[in-house]
Amino acid sequence: MKLLFPFILIIALMPFEVQSQESLQKLYPVDFSQVNITDPFWSGRMTAVATNTLDACIQFSEIKTGRIRNFEKSATHSGQHEGIYYDDSDVYKAIEAMAYSLKNNPNPLIEKKADEWIDKIAAAQLPDGYLNTYFELTDISKRWTGIGMHEDYCAGHLIEAGIAYHNATGKRKLLDVAIRFADHIDTFLRKNNRQWFSGHQEIELALIKLYHHTNDSKYLELAQWYLEQRGRGYGKEWGNQDYCQNSLPVKDQNKIVGHAVRAMYMYTGVADVAAITNDKGYIKAMNSIWEDVVYRNMYITGGIGAEATNEGFGADYDLPNENAYCETCASVGMVFWNQRMNMLTGDAKYIDILERSLYNGALDGLSLSGDRFLYENPLASSGKSQRSEWFKTACCPSNIARLVSSLGNYIYCQSANAAWVNLYIGSEVKLPVEKQFLGLSMQTSYPWKGNSTINITEAPKKSYQLRLRIPGWLKEPAHGGLYFYTTQQQNASIEISINGKPASFREELGYAVIDRQWKKGDLIEINTPMEIHRIASRAELKQNNNRSALQYGPMVYCVEGADNNQQAWNFILPVDASLHIQYEPGLLGGVNTITMEAKIIVPGADGQTVQVINKAIKAIPYFAWNNRGANEMQVWLPTSFRDLKVNQ
Repeated sequence: MKLLFPFILIIALMPFEVQSQESLQKLYPVDFSQVNITDPFWSGRMTAVATNTLDACIQFSEIKTGRIRNFEKSATHSGQHEGIYYDDSDVYKAIEAMAYSLKNNPNPLIEKKADEWIDKIAAAQLPDGYLNTYFELTDISKRWTGIGMHEDYCAGHLIEAGIAYHNATGKRKLLDVAIRFADHIDTFLRKNNRQWFSGHQEIELALIKLYHHTNDSKYLELAQWYLEQRGRGYGKEWGNQDYCQNSLPVKDQNKIVGHAVRAMYMYTGVADVAAITNDKGYIKAMNSIWEDVVYRNMYITGGIGAEATNEGFGADYDLPNENAYCETCASVGMVFWNQRMNMLTGDAKYIDILERSLYNGALDGLSLSGDRFLYENPLASSGKSQRSEWFKTACCPSNIARLVSSLGNYIYCQSANAAWVNLYIGSEVKLPVEKQFLGLSMQTSYPWKGNSTINITEAPKKSYQLRLRIPGWLKEPAHGGLYFYTTQQQNASIEISINGKPASFREELGYAVIDRQWKKGDLIEINTPMEIHRIASRAELKQNNNRSALQYGPMVYCVEGADNNQQAWNFILPVDASLHIQYEPGLLGGVNTITMEAKIIVPGADGQTVQVINKAIKAIPYFAWNNRGANEMQVWLPTSFRDLKVNQ
């Protein structure tokens, strides 16, 4: 069994200029291929992806669009390109999702389909390693002449797919294609010192994955080169440099600007490089930008990127609800970035944000059936929003597919002396401890209840730490004070017992740390009490003034018309309203719902007056809305009649 990022090899194989510095990385992820997901909540979603989502990706890539045909044509150097110049990336993300899916949902037909696609991709690669069907089928002389043409963006997704498929199946054909393309980029761009940066970031994080996978320092150096190219004034003819985070050198950046997905992908790569090289400039930039995102520019759902005009960030505290853009891919990027920030620091606050984005802003993009998608994820709807079976720019379906299928990457981490439990998701794993193993089998009632157990199935003959994340939502909805609870939780502390007896532990950076020599059969019981919370925003976030949001555990809730006579904007939630939680197994695949005593205005019997009456209103988890057709919805509920049904 291997870790994706072996600690010793990372240090030993660093290039000379960074080898003298100690790696700052605190912990290392456990690869998805080592984790068996058994979780009732997530298994259903992973099955939906393994069947319906992947089927949609296959149908639209092979039959309903020309994505696969483009590779076939490129192999024979004939025919016209179909679609958009960045469509290759969707094929690569679909293969990556297939790779992850094969771990928990083995399917010979899916593996055969992936192998067929890989053969076509390999056949399309040029002798010098270049691979991009748009330029191969239009004008190859124009390659590497347009910073905004997504060539290295597509290359990054190819690299990620090659690594994932190699980890899942042991087959390295796609990985070898990716390595040849990466080597081409290194020769053609870096070694020629081209005035170049990536117009759509993604290559940076992919190269770090390739560095870890191959232990070849060339890919670390190439990732660093890409980052150092930014802010040098290249590509001014392209327009607004904030759009792609190119106005300043990365180390001088301290505010979030521009396109949200580009930013998340780049900062994921920056955090990766900072962890390896201990570069203080990158670390300072990441801390400042993270605080700017979370403290001033993040929705309660963990969604980011309020503006449709730039698919990204606007003014601080300007977070409209009905007009929120909140691209699904941006929430996926938040998961990536916050995972890397956690590995860089060992601080659980980043997993708190990861969890918020995962269960709310990202998961919302995937229908319960797995074959309908949201590109934008508003926090209020007057009934016009509708899920789609595909998009012209189809980044989101394959992106949410690869996130859900790769869930095993985010549950556990490991350091030299500890196993870290970041997410409470039912699963099994064996972690190497020198020449022995620590086996963990976790069962949980998450996200509907806060009870989890971890059974020790194998134990090393030495003392070893177990670090259990203390969910941040026990005390506050999000770090930084942008949102805060207006209700006081009665028992906001994690409770841990071992073999039926209360366990002593110390708290460190959001983790409960237990250090002992474990024995096979030890049973750890964890309780993270869940209660309904009302949430308010800072006054600067004007769209939410005199409004409340609801949260239970990691889930943000919304009111949808489908549960409330097709209306979700006709009531107020008084500050003293009673709130009740109930699990409804027959609703939306089984969800907790919140019932509340609200007030609505109705016409009087004389037709001239109105009266206020009490009415029971039902709220559902935000991720599950829009699965019953287009209808009204809102997350932030008005608390006074003057704010009833105003433009959000």
